[in-house]
Amino acid sequence: MFDSLGFISMIWWSMMLFHPLHADIQCTGSEAQESPITNVTMNWRKMELSWESSKNFSKYKCTVMGRDTGSVLKEVNSPLCRVSVEQHLPLHKGVFFTIEVPNTNISKNCNFIPGGMNGSAIENFSCVIYNISLMNCTWQAGRDAPGDTQYFLYWQNSRDDDAMECELYIKDENGRNTGCRFKNVSIVTEKSYFLVNGSSKDSLIQFYDEYIQLYEIEILTPPLNVTVICTKDCIITWQPPLTSHVENVNCFQYEIRIQNKDEPKQEKKDHLVKVRKNRYEFQNYNEKKKYILKIRARGKSCLVSSVWGEWSGPIEFGQGKYYFIFVILFLVALGTISVALIQYCLFKRYCSFKSIFSPIPQPRDKFNASTDEDIQTEYVNLPKKSPTEEITMVEEMT
Repeated sequence: MFDSLGFISMIWWSMMLFHPLHADIQCTGSEAQESPITNVTMNWRKMELSWESSKNFSKYKCTVMGRDTGSVLKEVNSPLCRVSVEQHLPLHKGVFFTIEVPNTNISKNCNFIPGGMNGSAIENFSCVIYNISLMNCTWQAGRDAPGDTQYFLYWQNSRDDDAMECELYIKDENGRNTGCRFKNVSIVTEKSYFLVNGSSKDSLIQFYDEYIQLYEIEILTPPLNVTVICTKDCIITWQPPLTSHVENVNCFQYEIRIQNKDEPKQEKKDHLVKVRKNRYEFQNYNEKKKYILKIRARGKSCLVSSVWGEWSGPIEFGQGKYYFIFVILFLVALGTISVALIQYCLFKRYCSFKSIFSPIPQPRDKFNASTDEDIQTEYVNLPKKSPTEEITMVEEMT
C-alpha cells in the first residue's frame, strides 16, 4: 500500500513549481453537532496537513482517496499529518480525504476541488516518444474554453529533476498552444508528471495533470543490421532496436513478416512468426521465388513498451522467376552468337571469295583518263617490229 496523502504533496509541488492552480478545500463534519476538528489547513511548502481540535485525542487517522483509486490510510498521534511522496494521483479530477478519531464517530471530510470554468481544461492529452530521445505531446482546447484561452505545459521527468515549461509549442491556426516538442528526453523508471494550465481574460481556466510512465509511450525504432543469408534455407539475423534506457538484449520480442513478391496481390499470404532471439531460420525458401522481409520489435518482461514498434525497411532476397527468364534469354543469345562465329571461321578457311564472286568492272574515270598526246607518245615509243622476208629458192632440174 502506498504511503498516505501523497496527493497532498503533489498539490504542494504543483503550486510551488507552476503557475498557481485554481483549487479549493471544502470540509464538512460527520455528526450533527459541531465537530471538535476545525481549521483544516495544508502547508504546501512543508507538505503538512494540520487541524485544530477542541479535545485532546491521542490518535488520529488520515485517509486519502482519489476519484479513480482506492483509499490510503495513515495513523498519527497529533493533529499534524506529514506526507511522504509515493502516491501518484492526478489532481484535476479532485481528491477526497478524511481526518478521523479512532473508536469515535468524530471525523472531518474534505474535498480538494479544482477551480475554474467547467469545460475549459484541455482534452485528449497524449504524449509519444520516438527516435530514441524525441517526444511530442498534443492536446485539444477545452470545448467550453473562451476564445482567448492560452495553455501552458509544465513537466518534471523525475522528482530529482527541475520542473520545466515547454520550449517549443505547437500552435493551431489561431496561435493557441495545442502541443509541445521535446528534445533529449531520457526515459527514467519513475513516472513523469505533466501539467497543462490555462489563462484567459474572461474566466478562470481549469488545469489538467497526469502521471506518465515514459517507457510505455515510446515507439521503438526498427531492429538494426538485418541480414539474410540463403543456401538451402535462409538464416535471418538482426540487432535490437536502439533505446535510451535498455541494454539487455533479452528484453525484446520480434515479429517477422515474409511475403512472396511474385504472387498475385489477391493470393498473397504473409508468413508471420514471433521470436525472442535475434536469429530466425526460414525453412520454406524456394530459390525460384523472390521474398520481401520486414521485422519489428516490442518489449517483453522489461521496462519497455509492449506496443509493436516501427517496421524495418523491406529487404528482398531470393532469385525470382524473372531471374530465370533472363538466364534463358542470355543462354539463347550466347548460343546464337557462338554458331554464327563457327560458321564464319569455317567459311573463311575453306572457301575463296574471289572464286565465288568475280570482280566487278569499274567505270572509266574520265578525269584521270590519258590525253591524245599521251596516247601518241605511247604509240611512238612502242618497239618497231622488222618485216619478215621470205626467200624462195628455185632450182632448175635438167
